[in-house]
Amino acid sequence: MSHDHHGHHHHGDVRSKKVLFAGILNISFTIIEIIGGILTNSVAILSDALHDLGDSISLITAYVAEKQAERPADAKRTFGYKRLSLFSALFTAVVLLVGSIFILIEAVQRLFAPEPVMPVGMIGIAVFGIVVNYIAYLRLRGGHSANEKVLSLHLLEDVLGWVAVLVGAVIIYFTDLYLIDPLLTIGYTAFILWHVVRGLREVVNILLQGTPSGADLDAIGAAIVALPEVATVHDVHVWSLDGEHNVFTGHVVVQDVLPEAYPVLRAKVVEQLQQYHIVHATIEIERVGECPDNTCGWQPEAAHHHHH
Repeated sequence: MSHDHHGHHHHGDVRSKKVLFAGILNISFTIIEIIGGILTNSVAILSDALHDLGDSISLITAYVAEKQAERPADAKRTFGYKRLSLFSALFTAVVLLVGSIFILIEAVQRLFAPEPVMPVGMIGIAVFGIVVNYIAYLRLRGGHSANEKVLSLHLLEDVLGWVAVLVGAVIIYFTDLYLIDPLLTIGYTAFILWHVVRGLREVVNILLQGTPSGADLDAIGAAIVALPEVATVHDVHVWSLDGEHNVFTGHVVVQDVLPEAYPVLRAKVVEQLQQYHIVHATIEIERVGECPDNTCGWQPEAAHHHHH
């Protein structure tokens, strides 16, 4: 076991180095963008710069959080430190929310009083933006952790955001329709906000010990009841440490199983739970008829027909 863990840790190092690289690349680029946005007087560039800033923050905080999250559980934190990654998500969300509101205020004002922008400068910055974000995306694309997948998707969104700015700038260049700049901004910022709200819902769900999005209680119950020894399950709780590593507790009611055979049955149940990324499972085994106040009635939907 210890050998295996060591191997995993090494992989984590490589991974966090990639994340850090992408983060530093993005931060240095964000600074250039903000200056470029001010010089070209384009709010669309500022809104993309904001998204890049958000990505930079989530990359850097994810790097720090992943380093910390690797720490083994101890007496103070019996579930370990995996939830730290949620704080990086919360922090990023707050930055994006505040920034988006400021940019929207500016963009809406410009809808009513369009200001001239410099399309040539915008085109240059947009091309640059496409290249930098695409490089960062390629560096993270092979990732396996949820964090990396999310981050590489973000970088791909950034590429698309810059493509939109590029197209808008080309149109402005030929038509002098300065209205396109705030319109692009409002569209893109609405898109960012929709993502932030969706991400926050998942974070809040995890913090409330909600059932993780990848784990359907009925399916989990059915998987356990599918074992021939099991009559029903009840008092089932599944929650997640960080959206990736889940925890399970539940009572399994058995028929005709001798107490000596409980360890074997427990192992079977744990095996059924593996597909749901459950890393901690606490399983209480009861005999049919032993249940207090008839709480053993619950059966997952799918299990009803299975037993008739």
